Amino acid sequence: MNVHDHFTRQERRLQCPASGWRRELYIIIFESDTPTGKLFDIGLLIAILVSVAVVSMETVSSVADRYSWYFQALEWSFTILFTAEYLVRLSCVRKPQRYMFSFWGLIDLCSILPTYIFYLAGSHFASVAMVRSIRLLRVFRVLKLLRLMSEADVLYRSIWDSRGKIVVFLFTVVIAVTLSGTLMYQVENFDDHLNNRAPSSSFDSIPQSMYWAIVTMTTVGYGDVVPKTTAGKIISAVLILLGYSLIIVPTGFVTARLSETVHARNRLGNRALADENEDDELKTCQRCGRDDQPSDARYCNQCGEPMPREEE
Repeated sequence: MNVHDHFTRQERRLQCPASGWRRELYIIIFESDTPTGKLFDIGLLIAILVSVAVVSMETVSSVADRYSWYFQALEWSFTILFTAEYLVRLSCVRKPQRYMFSFWGLIDLCSILPTYIFYLAGSHFASVAMVRSIRLLRVFRVLKLLRLMSEADVLYRSIWDSRGKIVVFLFTVVIAVTLSGTLMYQVENFDDHLNNRAPSSSFDSIPQSMYWAIVTMTTVGYGDVVPKTTAGKIISAVLILLGYSLIIVPTGFVTARLSETVHARNRLGNRALADENEDDELKTCQRCGRDDQPSDARYCNQCGEPMPREEE
């Protein structure tokens, strides 16, 4: 079971009202198949992005000091908008309590609560940092975008199906980082160890050396920790090359699985179309053997081989 299926079943358990204005609202808000529903989703998407941008700009002191009044007005506008959306969602489902404690309900609640907490009880907080932390929780609004990203389910399924290979890959990276970090610690501090001195290089501990290994393997290279010895530079070069080669490994896993998932969805779609029209017979590609080609297909949708035309 994937996340999208879980959320879909979760919303279905809320039960769409049988008739009336609540049903109309439910179709607009919870479904995007209608033109009005699509407009609602687009408007919600724009509001979420702008509100998160406002929260982000508030952390820039020079901008926040100059436009603080505008930011407050925008924040309250978005808070009232999202509050109205939350209340409308509660009003158009048969079981509001179930929606309140569902994943989407909690996300909607987290997107509006910080503003009310700050303005209603902000003066009672002893720590300004705590107040700012609570206000920054408004970035939870970005999670509301997940509701609008149904196509992300394909990517999620591909990653989840490749989880075993990805875990093995991560363990390989951890082993490489541990070994290279320990080796670099010994190499860069070899003279100090021989003379029983404290490490004088920037590789003053194994965790510090492992941090350098991670930064080097990912080809980031902050430059705060660099090797000085010839042996250390050789290890660094080998680790950089190893990092480049390892980057493509998880990408290959996910891409292969993603291709399989897309092909499986297309296959199901073709069979569904054939089931709707019983007169349509699926064709089979003579080259790759794929047997779910539409009857009017001129080329195989997998390998591109020309399909045989029916004799008139």
